[in-house]
Amino acid sequence: MSEKLTNYQTNNDELNHIIEKGKDFFIKEIIPSHLANTKKLVKLKEFNLNPFLDKYKANFLTGNIEPLSIAKALVYPRVLGTSINTTFGNKLQRFCSEVLEGYASTTSGIDIEYIDKLDGHKKYCQIKAGPNTINKDDVTTIKNHFHGVRQLARTNGIRIGFDDLVVGVLYGTKEQLSGHYKAIDKEFPVHVGEEFWYRLTGEIDFYDRLTDAISEVAVEYDGSKIINEVIETLAQEIAETSGFEY
Repeated sequence: MSEKLTNYQTNNDELNHIIEKGKDFFIKEIIPSHLANTKKLVKLKEFNLNPFLDKYKANFLTGNIEPLSIAKALVYPRVLGTSINTTFGNKLQRFCSEVLEGYASTTSGIDIEYIDKLDGHKKYCQIKAGPNTINKDDVTTIKNHFHGVRQLARTNGIRIGFDDLVVGVLYGTKEQLSGHYKAIDKEFPVHVGEEFWYRLTGEIDFYDRLTDAISEVAVEYDGSKIINEVIETLAQEIAETSGFEY
């Protein structure tokens, strides 16, 4: 009984460590990069402008095509969409090395290794951010990495099944997976969101615990003032651009 309690406590400590490291990662890596990328948006040159749509989007958003409205229509999608998603994707390897440091892999083409808490098998895993974050070329690259690992293992007399080479997607659901992920899933399992974290940790609600913990950190940061300052500065440049012909 005491041995089981010790094992559970050790595991719980490991899970708490992941959560704390996740919060720390968000504070040190994601927020500063997001803020820096937001502050860059004071110049029109930072945008891929579309004269056919920019005024339309401004009017759709605010009901007019004043410079301030155009600036809002340009800035909001970048700040709340492209910018933060790109930041998270670019920091993925650091996420693996810092937040998932206890599962680090030394195998080429593999991000982490872990014992699957559902089937008890050792998994060799490539980590991806979300359900739409790979392209067609990535499918071939991932499959080639996995085939290479199997070949090396066979050479060294180690058995690795196809089911033991997996892609772990940090967030999302199976239904949201793109066709590129589904192409991989036909040969190698793709575990996404709650299922991935469950298999990694053995705790069914760990995905919710982790995202909730990061959300607690996120609410401490209010970027509205910076966004408004960026929009006002950008609007001034738009107003100075003759006839908005940019």
